[in-house]
Parts: sequence; C-alpha cells; structure tokens
Amino acid sequence: MKIDFLGATTEVTGSKFLLTTVKGVKILLDCGMYQGKGLETDSMNRDLGFDPKEIDFIILSHAHIDHSGLIPYIVKLGFKGTVFCTPGTRDLCAIMLPDSGRIQETDTAQFNKKRAFQKLPPVEPLYTMKDAVTCMRRFVSVPYNHPYEITKGFQVEFINTGHMLGSSAVYIHYAEGRKKRTLCYTGDIGRYNKTILPDPEAFPQADYIITESTYGDRLHTTIEEAEHDLMMVIKEACAQRKGKLIIPSFAIGRTQEIVYALQNLENQHNLPDVDIFIDSPLAVAATDVFRLHTDCFNEELQEYIKTDPDPFGFQKVHYIRSISDSKKLNSYNRPCIIISASGMMEAGRVKHHLANNIENPKTTILCVGYCSPTTLGAKIMRGDSEVSIFGSKYKVRATLARIEAFSGHADYKELIQYLSCQNKKKVKNIFIVHGEDSSRIAYSQHLKDAGFKNNSVPKFRESVEI
Repeated sequence: MKIDFLGATTEVTGSKFLLTTVKGVKILLDCGMYQGKGLETDSMNRDLGFDPKEIDFIILSHAHIDHSGLIPYIVKLGFKGTVFCTPGTRDLCAIMLPDSGRIQETDTAQFNKKRAFQKLPPVEPLYTMKDAVTCMRRFVSVPYNHPYEITKGFQVEFINTGHMLGSSAVYIHYAEGRKKRTLCYTGDIGRYNKTILPDPEAFPQADYIITESTYGDRLHTTIEEAEHDLMMVIKEACAQRKGKLIIPSFAIGRTQEIVYALQNLENQHNLPDVDIFIDSPLAVAATDVFRLHTDCFNEELQEYIKTDPDPFGFQKVHYIRSISDSKKLNSYNRPCIIISASGMMEAGRVKHHLANNIENPKTTILCVGYCSPTTLGAKIMRGDSEVSIFGSKYKVRATLARIEAFSGHADYKELIQYLSCQNKKKVKNIFIVHGEDSSRIAYSQHLKDAGFKNNSVPKFRESVEI
C-alpha cells in the first residue's frame, strides 16, 4: 500500500492522507481545509493533489474543519464514495460543514465586490451551504470499537482519542496477498484528565502510525491550573480593570470546555458577578449536539449531570443567536465576558468584537488555544502593535493573555503517553504530521528519546510504500 501525504505536513491544517492499495482502491484519511493564509489558502484548497472522482472512500477522524472542511468541495467535483466516521462526528459535520459553506459564500461575496471595483471577473466559492448539506448524504456512521470492513481486505475501527466529541483514531487492518499489516492514523489526540471528555483510549499494536504533533515541542499546565489561571484573568479584566474579556474560542469543544470551567468557578463562588455571552451560532448549535451525546462524556461529568442536567448553562450565561443581539454587545458598557468563534481570530463574529474593542486599554483578549503563525490571532498574541481587521488598521491597545492548557491537543509528554500502549520494537515507522516543522522535528527527537527509534517527518506530497 502507498501513502501520499497531501496536507498537514509543514503545518496544522489541511489534513489529507491518501492510501492506495495494490488493487488500486483509493482511501482518503481526512479531507481537511487549509486555514489562515489569506488568499494563498484558497489556491491551496483548490489544488487537491488527487482527482475526487477516483477516491473510493473517505475515513474521517473528526469534525474539525481542518480535517473535514473540503468534503463538500470534492463531492461537488465528483466524489461519489462513502464517508465513514463516528456518530458524533457525523452530527457535528451536519452543522459545521454548512456553516463553513455559509462563510465561503460570504467571504467570496465580499471579495467579489473588490474585484468588481477593479473591473475583474467574479470568483466562485469553494462550495456553498447547499453543497455542504448535499454532501451529508455520503456519510455513514460507525460506532466506536466496532471493526467494519469497508472493502474486501480492508477493515476500519474507530477508537476514541478524547480530542473532541466523536473524535477517533482510525485503526486499519489490511491484507494484500499473504501480507497482513496494521496502520493507525491517530487524528488529533486529546489531553488526559479533562473535564468533559474521557481520556484517549489505547489502540491495538500497529505496524505503522501516522500521528499529530501540534504541541510536539512544548508542555501544558494541568486543567486545574488552567481553571485557576482563568479565574485570575477574569478578576483582573472584569473586576479590577472593569473592561470586557474577549475569549476567541473554537465553537466545537473549546467553547464547551470554557463554559463548563466557568460553571465550576461559579459553583465554587469564584466567579465575579459579570454576564457571559456565547456569541457564535455554531457554538450554540454544537452545544445542543453535546447535550445529545452525553454517552461521550467522561464518568465524572456523567455523575455531575445526574444532579445538574445542563453543564453548559447557568444564570450568567447568555447564548447569542441573532446578528442584532450580537451587535448590541458593541454598546454593552459593563464588564463582561464574550466567548466567540473563531479560535484563531480568522473568521466569525469574534473579528467584529476585536475591531470594536482592541484599541480600548480596558479590554483583555484571552487566547485559549493554538494559532497558526500567519493568522490574525498569532499576529495579535505575538505583540504586533497594529493589525488589519476587515481591511482596516487597528492599534493593539488591549491587554493580552494566554492559557494553552485548555487546548484540545495533547502536549508532547501526553502524546508519548498515548503511544505507550505500543510495543516499540514492533512499530516499523511513525509518520509525524499535523505540526509546524519546528514542532515535528522536536517531537521526532522526543519519540527517539522515549524509545520509538523508527520515526520520520514526511515532506509535502511525499509518497511512501508500506
């Protein structure tokens, strides 16, 4: 079998790994969108590196757009196969992909206004909301820990990675003639001892592993320390500075983690008396999906909801749906917390909140996750004195804070802990993907130090026979 590394090799977005069997069956592991590079992102997303009509199956590790976001695009271009994933991933994709289509339409419409002014022809969006709704007909959900033969000699099993609702490692048994091999694509790996989701589950012995390295060069603090740090940021931003605390957060997973942490602080009487606004239609819809999949919660949270059936809502939390209610927050002059997507500050309503508040010294911007180097979030958090938002320049006068422990990605010690279920001598190779090169190279050395001597850092569009 051949592996083509078609994305997420020198960065953390655009995950796409093409498997081609000796019989010519083509199976795509994830079909993710590149994000955060402006106009360059569009051309990268259109240049797939394969013909969608030739793909037989997609196996989707989880619903995040950098792993699922191009599925509507390749369906539009002729993909007629099946997308296999877990039930939670299917339900999240049903809201996330149409939302992505809406963003494609809106961004393209704004871009075409500029092109019309320059007397240039309009461009088409990658796909529309309608395309995204249509592509969902291709999805088939398979429960965790249930081996499923998608084609003769090729069996897939989804194993929980605790990264987000429905996230999974893809464990593959395949036979080519007399040769039998196993491959595990880990997708994204969650942290241990989280507040909502269970720990990543061990997977059976694998001959080959494709694994992420987002935080392959650093360590996180504990979740308990993160909640304490969150409390201190809130008290300083809202109680002492009496300003707005803006938390750019991914709508799926991260937002729910933050809201649950705030509920814990409220239960402990450690939360100042401020209103909390969740201003993201996608986050509102995703929270409803979370409420439908309580079986995916960890044991502690399942015990908690026996006495409090809604861990994502309390008196101070207000879920904002309409644009008009979102705009009202611009004139809200009391201290408050605004949680809004997107986490990298590249799209969504959070950009409007930043534009309206980033020049106010009373404002605090709290980053709670990874931002790719070219994104607006990275530019703000690295201390740029001025940034461009919607084409206008803004001075960065807000106070900046960062808590990375809320990240859905494991740090390098947790990544190695996840792989500890493997007999190191039996692993023929670990392919390190989904990370900046500095992170991948650092993680490669950490793996070697831990005894995983056989690992490599694939290049973009490199092909490997296994």
